[in-house]
Amino acid sequence: MRVTRRKLAPAAASFAALAATSPAFGQPTSENVKWRLTSSFPKSLDTLFGAAQTIVRIVGEMTDGKFALQAFGAGEIVPGLQVLDAVANATVECGHTYTGYYIGKNPSFIFDGSLPFGFTPRQHQAWVMFGDGRKLMDEVYDSFGVVALPAGQTGGQMFGWFRKELKTPADFVGLKIRTAGFGGKVFAKLGAVPQQIAGGEIYPALERGTIDACEWVGPYDDEKLGFNKVAKYYYTPGVMELEATNHLMINKAAWNALPPRYQAILRYACNYSATEMMASYDAKNAKAIARLVAAGTQLSVLPEEVIKALRGALETVLDEEAVQNEQFKRILANWRQFRAEQHRWFSIADTRAELAVYRSER
Repeated sequence: MRVTRRKLAPAAASFAALAATSPAFGQPTSENVKWRLTSSFPKSLDTLFGAAQTIVRIVGEMTDGKFALQAFGAGEIVPGLQVLDAVANATVECGHTYTGYYIGKNPSFIFDGSLPFGFTPRQHQAWVMFGDGRKLMDEVYDSFGVVALPAGQTGGQMFGWFRKELKTPADFVGLKIRTAGFGGKVFAKLGAVPQQIAGGEIYPALERGTIDACEWVGPYDDEKLGFNKVAKYYYTPGVMELEATNHLMINKAAWNALPPRYQAILRYACNYSATEMMASYDAKNAKAIARLVAAGTQLSVLPEEVIKALRGALETVLDEEAVQNEQFKRILANWRQFRAEQHRWFSIADTRAELAVYRSER
């Protein structure tokens, strides 16, 4: 078909009109947005606080600085354990945090953070993305007026640091231990006295004897915080947290006011930060554990009797919470079924293969 100037003119005019009212493809919108992002973590922890910095950087780069976030460490605007409140009441537009800090407000928060004897990072992601996890957890977030985007993943953690050896479940009786999430409820069932303390405050408490033991993340961060200087025994396996997901919590009104393109960019930035954090931990923990052991840390393995007692305590805690909270009960049933399927599959595939590889390297 021959294209004449007369036929082309109307189309060109229409395109010009569209271009005048729409941003060019791939170019930032004209909206200038400035947000404050408060973190639950101190700036000294480059992995945890670093996730917030990654989000800030990527959002800024993808919008040519038109969507500007400023990250603040724990305590600079609000204390580290009050990020959810600050976001919900619009003190800040968003905050980077761990959902397990807020189980006192709603125990269902823990399912999107980490549960003892629960998911690995991949299993958790499968539940959220292809199970019912996203739908069930968004109901929890909606009730607090926030939107939560996964924005960090520690990978598998260690069990923790102890001043004295753990030989039997009776050694937990009276033990004052810093922990977060449902770990505290489980330890309490065995007679321990759990303490929820922000990351930057753990070392002084352990040094002064205010607590007898602590768990944080893993070798890299634990070495930075100096726990090896005040506690000798470092226990594995980390059955209390096979993963831990951090989130960017966003005030819902602020989220709804964002242009769709900025929402998409923020989702991407959070997803990238989660991938980056886990890769960073995996690379750094391998070197840090070697340094700690070389410096005198006693790497210890939990007795099987202790592991069985912890598992029994967990299931009791979960059942008790389900009786008291209908939402928790509904999520728990879905989570347990998905966990059973995932653990069965991974025991057939990944776990056996990894153990076979590790044994062949000895």
